[in-house]
Amino acid sequence: MTDAIDATDTPTPRRKPKPKKLKIGGRELRPSTLMMGHGFDPTLSEGSLKAPIFLTSTFAFESAAAGKRHFEGITGKRPGGAEGLVYSRFNGPNQEILEDRLAVWDGAEDALTFSSGMTAICILMMAYVSHGDVIVHSGPLYAASEGFVAKVLSKFGVTYVDFPAGASREEIDDVLKRAKKQAGENGGKVAMIYLESPANPTNALVDIEAVKEARDANLKWDCPIAIDNTFLGPLWQRPLDHGADIVAYSLTKYVGGHSDLVAGSIAGAKKWMDPVRALRNTMGGIVDPNTAWMLLRSLETVELRMQRAGENAAKVCDFLAAHPKVEGLGYLGHITDPRQQDIYDRHCKGAGSTFSVFIKGGEEESFRFLDNLTIAKLAVSLGGTETLASHPAAMTHLSVPPERKAALGITDNLVRISIGIEDADDLIADFEQALEHV
Repeated sequence: MTDAIDATDTPTPRRKPKPKKLKIGGRELRPSTLMMGHGFDPTLSEGSLKAPIFLTSTFAFESAAAGKRHFEGITGKRPGGAEGLVYSRFNGPNQEILEDRLAVWDGAEDALTFSSGMTAICILMMAYVSHGDVIVHSGPLYAASEGFVAKVLSKFGVTYVDFPAGASREEIDDVLKRAKKQAGENGGKVAMIYLESPANPTNALVDIEAVKEARDANLKWDCPIAIDNTFLGPLWQRPLDHGADIVAYSLTKYVGGHSDLVAGSIAGAKKWMDPVRALRNTMGGIVDPNTAWMLLRSLETVELRMQRAGENAAKVCDFLAAHPKVEGLGYLGHITDPRQQDIYDRHCKGAGSTFSVFIKGGEEESFRFLDNLTIAKLAVSLGGTETLASHPAAMTHLSVPPERKAALGITDNLVRISIGIEDADDLIADFEQALEHV
């Protein structure tokens, strides 16, 4: 065990940052520009243009008095919090720079990084729930997220109420009333509204603005709205602008973008981040310095990669939509439902590059399509430079009960595609020849 004092209620604050230049001549600098140097001071690292990898478990104090002052800040004996860094379970230079840059993309006050997207989600939820509480969530969720709520938190007396993506304001009002009643019967409260939009793997959208309005009308206490924005973030959707309080990511996906790391993050106002930071300090789970450094490099090109992948996806989906062996698409550029189109028009800046294609037939036909792909790789995950294809019903969502999968539209003929940055015409040729085997 470390001899550093663990602050479970008062989080270890960030080191005092240097002044950040976010504007030039009144012009607000774009995130793509800030990714090249924001949060890093070369003078602190021997003039290095890029941040070095800080491989250290602990940090030296300038003097015994400085150490005392630091711990006075951690323990609350002195106002103002900690000064500097003390132990790598709490934070480190690479992680702090990464968190600064992630916050920029979503217009957030603060951000936290984790060893995986699921670590981020689990610690986030645990920081806010107590015995008897209720989590309200949209559906579908990523299977591991849904399983954590239903199977793990339930062991500690936390229950849930869910609603379908695309639900109206009236439907969300009804769900919150049910959740309040359920929480009251259990001696708890509605502790969190957790959304995933677009949903995995259907791409169904949640009306964040309607959720916020319903929350404000029905709950008279601080109940955060958190959202998994992995499918569209950080380029194509900014949920904090539409009423969410906390935005979560699997950084493994678009931000990392090269299928060579695993990490996660959350971002939002400091008041929402502080309880999660405190629990992360105690439990660990922070992203390691090497992965943080890789993510800093990836953030420099995330806009270029996502733009290219989005352009490719639009071309591929135009081809697939017209193919006789394709029954339909779950692609945000080809929405047919008016309610979903309305949400897309208000919330989204682009259609993304991950979508579902419904093959005519069932599992057998979908497997034939997948087994005959040559450029696209048969693998789970998404948002990488390469095109990936998977079968959610038989893979990522296999543990979801059949009746639940049916209700959520996760069918045997649904294939999830994540388009990469290859040549679009080559990808179309690959999909065309694979469909010939169906």
